[in-house]
Amino acid sequence: MITFIGTGLLGANFTKALIKKGEKVRVWNRTFERAKALEADGAVAVQDIAEAVKGIDRIHITLSDDASVDAVLAQAKPGLSKGTILIDHTTTTEKGAVRRTAEFAKEGITYVHVPVFMGPSNALESTGVMLISGDQAVVEKVEPWISLMTGKVLNFGDKTGKAAGIKLMGNLFLLTMTGGFSDMLALAKSLEIPSADLNTLFESWNPGSMAPARLKKITAGNFEDPSWELRMARKDARLMIEEAGNGGKTLNVIPSIAAQMDKWIEKGKGDKDWTIIASDNL
Repeated sequence: MITFIGTGLLGANFTKALIKKGEKVRVWNRTFERAKALEADGAVAVQDIAEAVKGIDRIHITLSDDASVDAVLAQAKPGLSKGTILIDHTTTTEKGAVRRTAEFAKEGITYVHVPVFMGPSNALESTGVMLISGDQAVVEKVEPWISLMTGKVLNFGDKTGKAAGIKLMGNLFLLTMTGGFSDMLALAKSLEIPSADLNTLFESWNPGSMAPARLKKITAGNFEDPSWELRMARKDARLMIEEAGNGGKTLNVIPSIAAQMDKWIEKGKGDKDWTIIASDNL
């Protein structure tokens, strides 16, 4: 028997997938009706969280943040037993993951943070990516379980909490990508270019394929052989801002990038690769 704490879109589909694989699953959710709905799929809904975890060796958690995880596990604590393994898929801080790992270890309970790059459809289809780090003996024990729940498991080594940091960085990239799309759509509207044309562009041009090489170039500190000079990139940023303004639109992301470009141009780096603007963080 497995217990799943948190049956939102992700937790519910994880539960359904586990049941399809032959697992028996108890479920608990702060809004009990959501847990109760999963009984139609074969889950056992339990209203009291201490009862939901009682006698269970393997518990998965999908909540919203550190505060919710701490609050819910505090309620569950009377039902937890020594030897229980808590597998937390919630996106949290690194500090929170480290603290919970240490605190539960004192109780003879294993807490391991396993954040995910998975949407509800991934959870149902067992695709996507899970991240893990920390005590490698724990990783070795947990990995066979989580491998069945996802397409790929990335082990980031023995530093507790590192997976939490990697997850936040990945989400940061997703947020900035969407911010970039927002600026693109604003510019398109100002130029009276249909958004459908952007879809056509991305069907043939995949800038995501450039990301690994771009990151390697930045982290290597290689700015001397520019593929796009900083000064020219700044000129393009100016044109973007001006054209958006001409159409009554304001860009959100590009002005901040332009400000960083100006700082490096003032340092005399205008002829370097434009990615030098990231070098402060190396």
